[in-house]
Amino acid sequence: MGGTTPEQDEVRMIETGSNPTRFARGWHCLGLADTFRDGRPHEVKAFGQTAVVFARRDGTIHMIDAFCRHMGGNLARGAVKGDEIACPFHDWRWNGEGRCVGVPYARRVPLRARTTAWITMERNGLLFAWNDPQGNPPPPDVTIPEIEGYGTDRWSEWSWKSYLVEGAHCREIVDNVVDMAHFFYVHYQIPRYFKNVFEGHVASQYMRSTGRDDIKTGVQMDLPDAVTRSEASYYGPSFMLDTIWTESDGDVVEAKLVNCHYPITPDSFLLQYGIVVEKKPGMPDEQAQVMAQTFIDGLEVQFLQDVEIWKHKSRIDNPLLTEEDGPVYQLRRWYQQFYVDVEDVTPEMVRRFEFEVDCDHAIATWEAESREAAARAANAPA
Repeated sequence: MGGTTPEQDEVRMIETGSNPTRFARGWHCLGLADTFRDGRPHEVKAFGQTAVVFARRDGTIHMIDAFCRHMGGNLARGAVKGDEIACPFHDWRWNGEGRCVGVPYARRVPLRARTTAWITMERNGLLFAWNDPQGNPPPPDVTIPEIEGYGTDRWSEWSWKSYLVEGAHCREIVDNVVDMAHFFYVHYQIPRYFKNVFEGHVASQYMRSTGRDDIKTGVQMDLPDAVTRSEASYYGPSFMLDTIWTESDGDVVEAKLVNCHYPITPDSFLLQYGIVVEKKPGMPDEQAQVMAQTFIDGLEVQFLQDVEIWKHKSRIDNPLLTEEDGPVYQLRRWYQQFYVDVEDVTPEMVRRFEFEVDCDHAIATWEAESREAAARAANAPA
């Protein structure tokens, strides 16, 4: 009677796998577009390469390989002259399409004076670059949605932050889409409802949560009895747009959160996040901006909590799961579509998939834990 089976006695080994050397196909957000319109070249390390980003006189922003095909000068150390970027070494002029259009000291430009150029796009005040190892242009249906009313008095300006993450692949952050339980242990929230939907190039997370009574961090702005409702979707491999409604004392604050990244090397990426807050009627711009900054400061706490986990965890290709852990393997199957040739994308990677986590047992356990912690704190000596 009793005892264990051979399967139960077998030690579970972690399969670490290895980070892909290929960089994901899709739109990647480089940051706030206006930061690149200062008349100077900007060096961007992304997709295993070094690029230069610059704006033409009409404000159009371009991204090309940073190293001049003449003698290897770094164009990001050069200067924007008119509509071209000029190499600091010999003043060769390169346009936004990656063609050399002038060599001031020479009669003619070499026929093969062509370099790598990325397709760029502006949306919602943000700059995006399209990466595709096969060199294909973006399909019309694979794009970034517009925020309704962005650029009008409806929204505050972006509050924006970035953080370099080293020693981890960007799959770590995408895994969070399905990770209901980590919100309690890492971000100090109690998920009350949690559902995932994957379809095509979009992976969505629907969540309703409340803050933990025993911990106050500013993540939920420490509003009394605050309830947060979130509808977040990854549009491709690296850009999440999240609509967040925070309800407290009968008032609702709506915000748009961007959680995005772009890969630098197979084991490093630039994490970026920003937020705009909807202005209430009669709300001064300064007040809306203070509210947005309060949100972003709280979100910084959350993101840095994630980073601290990633810095010390193992990569794991065979996670051992309970049903409350959500559809980790299905999410990774969806994510794989961005790392294979378009001809190799399978129906299983893009077909619609839905999964709702039953949060009841977790809520009961967490609330009991929170009450015990609060009781210990109340009885602790002053």
